[in-house]
Amino acid sequence: MKNFSRISDEFAQAWTVTLKDIKVYYLRPGMIMFGFLMPFFMFFSFSVRREMAAGEGMSRLLALTIFFTAAAAGPFIIPTERRMGTYDRLLAAPMSLITLLLGKIAVGAFFAIAVAAVASFVGIVFLNGTVAQPALMVLGIIMGAFTFSAMGLIFGSIPTSNPGDVQMPSTLIRWVLLFISGVFIPLADMSPVARAVSYISPLTYAQDLMNHAVLGMGELNLWLDIIVLFVSGILFLLPSIKLHKRGRVLGY
Repeated sequence: MKNFSRISDEFAQAWTVTLKDIKVYYLRPGMIMFGFLMPFFMFFSFSVRREMAAGEGMSRLLALTIFFTAAAAGPFIIPTERRMGTYDRLLAAPMSLITLLLGKIAVGAFFAIAVAAVASFVGIVFLNGTVAQPALMVLGIIMGAFTFSAMGLIFGSIPTSNPGDVQMPSTLIRWVLLFISGVFIPLADMSPVARAVSYISPLTYAQDLMNHAVLGMGELNLWLDIIVLFVSGILFLLPSIKLHKRGRVLGY
């Protein structure tokens, strides 16, 4: 009973952090630009004058929005809070470090889920797309959102109070993972070497999961996509904790 009460308190504290960040940061220019507008600009600039079926375009749009939107929160919010001094007050609060980080992950994940809902609306209404497995699409959006939000937390945990110092490596890594993934070039059209490299990017598995959900088929096993995304989220969280502890030692 005592353990259940403690877990309940930890979740309540994480939710409080999440609500605070939602109210303060969702309408900031940095979040709107890097989290909301960028994936749509990238998709429409890529898809113009390309013969792409509505379902294929919708699955790619969903993968792009989840990836960029979820990963944009951590690199923007945490350094901003360090600069304003509010992050120190959070660290002094009676909550565990993991609880604080889970609250930050939820901020990016909920933002990505909301933007993915907009992308789904665009895909269905304007692209005339259909969804083969709606429940799987919802599951894929939620899993991808939390996984890529945890990835963004790695960069947000870099010991600095300047958001620009975080945005540069964060954007660079995201672009690399994007271009080696199966978003722009389907896995079936890749050479064996390029396809082997694409397996490094977790976005490849998110894209394939969206293909299963929207198109009803994918190049990889569905359970492989789900397992890799789940394990990737855990692996992203572990270095975030270590980097954050190192930042506290350095005074950030």
